[in-house]
Amino acid sequence: MKQETTGTVLCREDGSCLSQHVRLADDWLGRLRGLLFSPPLRADACLVILPCQQVHTHFMRYALDVVFVDREWRVVRVLRALRPWRISPWVRDAHAVIEFAAGGAAGVEIGQRLLLRRAGGGGSAVRPPGRDR
Repeated sequence: MKQETTGTVLCREDGSCLSQHVRLADDWLGRLRGLLFSPPLRADACLVILPCQQVHTHFMRYALDVVFVDREWRVVRVLRALRPWRISPWVRDAHAVIEFAAGGAAGVEIGQRLLLRRAGGGGSAVRPPGRDR
């Protein structure tokens, strides 16, 4: 698992920032570990799990906001404050999951498109990971 995608932020399509610190779990081990046994996410951080259609919070000590996005990074489902020891629904249309500290996905709604952007440098868009998978 990549610790952090340096210089990348997660934004809404309107440019408002959701996360200043994006961690990417895009390999088998990274997806397996996720946030297990980790301290709670900072308010300005998120974990992107790719590909992913379902998550659990077993062994977690804190609640998460969980956002499911499709291949175009449109939000298809949002779970707010998913408590420890829960399993999310399997989301058929999801391609990736973005996990935030509880409350971190405030204002995220189904149908919104999310983008990864380079911090600084004009905020140019980064191609969403896994789009070609």
